Amino acid sequence: MSTASPRAHIIGSPDMHVDIGSTINLTCVVTHSSQPPAYVYWTHNDEPIKYDSPRGGITVLTERGNTTTGYLLIQAAGVPDTGNYSCSPSNTSAATIRVHVLNGETPAAMQTNVGGTASPSSLLLLLTLTAALQHPFLTMYGCHPYI
Repeated sequence: MSTASPRAHIIGSPDMHVDIGSTINLTCVVTHSSQPPAYVYWTHNDEPIKYDSPRGGITVLTERGNTTTGYLLIQAAGVPDTGNYSCSPSNTSAATIRVHVLNGETPAAMQTNVGGTASPSSLLLLLTLTAALQHPFLTMYGCHPYI
């Protein structure tokens, strides 16, 4: 049992840059928790993520365990998807990342899934989604095709 307090952080914070049309892939990791959080809640600019919005293309996956990992995927990123994203586990304070959706700009820190080669985070996501279909401790919400 851990003596440290639970802590959440989003991989890549404080800023992530993605190209317009790519997939935003946010990963929230909860560590130092004696029990997995009951949930990991996501917001965009302090508003709840709407999994059932007409926009579609939003997927949330939570893998519970000694270290709990929550994933938020937003397909076909657009300029309105720019902003602050927070993951709020039930057992600790929220973690936040600022996402910049770029329309043609190419900063050095840009992360994108455009092109013929899958990024390591895309491969991890594919493996995680495959495991979600076979593992009872994973939960997945909001799997909607892009409209």
